[in-house]
Amino acid sequence: MTSLRNMTSGSPGRLILSFALPLMLGNLFQQFYTIADAAIVGQVLGVSGIAAVGAAEWIIWMMQGMIQGFTQGFGIQMSQDFGARQYQRLRNVIVNSAFLSAASAVIMLLGGQIFAAWMLGMLHTPDTVWADTMLYMRTMFWGIPVVMAYNLFASILRSLGDGKTPLYAMICASFINIGLDLLFVPVLHMGVFGAAAATVLAQLCSSLFCLVKITRIDILKFQREDYALHTDLHLRLMKLGMPMAFQNFVISVGGMIVQSVVNGFGVAFIAGFTATNKLYGMLEVAATSYGFSMTTYTGQNLGAGKTSRIRKGYREALIIAMITSVVIAAVMIFAGKWILLCFINGDEQTTADTLAIAYRYLFIMSICLPVLYYLHVTRSCIQGLGNTVLPMISGCAEFAMRTAAALLLPIALGRDGIFYAEIAAWAGADIVLFFSFFYSMRKLQYLSEKNVEDT
Repeated sequence: MTSLRNMTSGSPGRLILSFALPLMLGNLFQQFYTIADAAIVGQVLGVSGIAAVGAAEWIIWMMQGMIQGFTQGFGIQMSQDFGARQYQRLRNVIVNSAFLSAASAVIMLLGGQIFAAWMLGMLHTPDTVWADTMLYMRTMFWGIPVVMAYNLFASILRSLGDGKTPLYAMICASFINIGLDLLFVPVLHMGVFGAAAATVLAQLCSSLFCLVKITRIDILKFQREDYALHTDLHLRLMKLGMPMAFQNFVISVGGMIVQSVVNGFGVAFIAGFTATNKLYGMLEVAATSYGFSMTTYTGQNLGAGKTSRIRKGYREALIIAMITSVVIAAVMIFAGKWILLCFINGDEQTTADTLAIAYRYLFIMSICLPVLYYLHVTRSCIQGLGNTVLPMISGCAEFAMRTAAALLLPIALGRDGIFYAEIAAWAGADIVLFFSFFYSMRKLQYLSEKNVEDT
């Protein structure tokens, strides 16, 4: 139990930050090997190689986002049961979550393979990169069960307050992925297939690492009765997980619409756009960590009946997030060009053109970063309360704004207009979340007062 963290007592800001830091480091290592993957592909295979990977990026994100949505939703129930010290129910929730995760992984794998060509066609993928993009995407789809396993195991650990084990798993995966990248791509000349295979194998190692840790947690010593499957529990878990998975699905559809517009601007623009999108994870890394931390903090305190701590924790998390976003933005603005050059290789003119496109996009996203950080903290707090419908609505607003901006702004501003689609999406989600948060807090206060009256 020493690695588990009870977040129902102590300073909220300190708890949220200390829980988020290992997640942040883990995400950094995950982004590190993602960046290394792109850098190796870009340097060895050139602009066409990174364009081929980038052309499938939103499709891959769609699958991974849906997986993350399901497992995060399941983790909300786990956090609440852990906070309430209902360990037998916690174990049964984990078993039923594993069953639902396995079924979802099989459906997504088959769907991905069947509709792969159709999805690339919908994105207007250039013929020059079609074959490599298809190969990369199909390989990543075969890894869906592995990605699902890691996300489920990591969600279990985070719901119990263990943010360190996913960190150690990501560190191991990072070095394995980079090592395999260097072996598969430049040495064995396996191209984009090698890059995808390296990622899948690294994720397999990280999932096994987390599984070993779970088997050593005392309160997770499973008994025969824990393996019972319950339809009502399945419905409860899907009620939490489906809206979050659908939210990420809708967001990714908006992203694919953006990608289809980008794909019409040529290989150099695709490469520059992709190079910055590879840094998107670095921009967002702290935000997602604060989000995971906020969901766990809120869920545990709700389960323990300590509702007064939730609002205080939210305020302190928001302050921390805003400060972090400003620091990251400053780093990207001043060092962004040097970082972007790691992904770009070609003749002098091609490199200069691609870099100009990439840095323009990076600069715009960096100065608007606080908008993104507000989104993650607020959405995660609402999700921790067990309400995944309002965050799903914010995802729909994100989709609407991203799509409208992608289709209309290039007409008014030229191809640079596409850079503002992401900012418009964040802002649209924030407007919905602003009102959703106050609604959720008022509802929580009403229920707390009603419970006091009833007792």
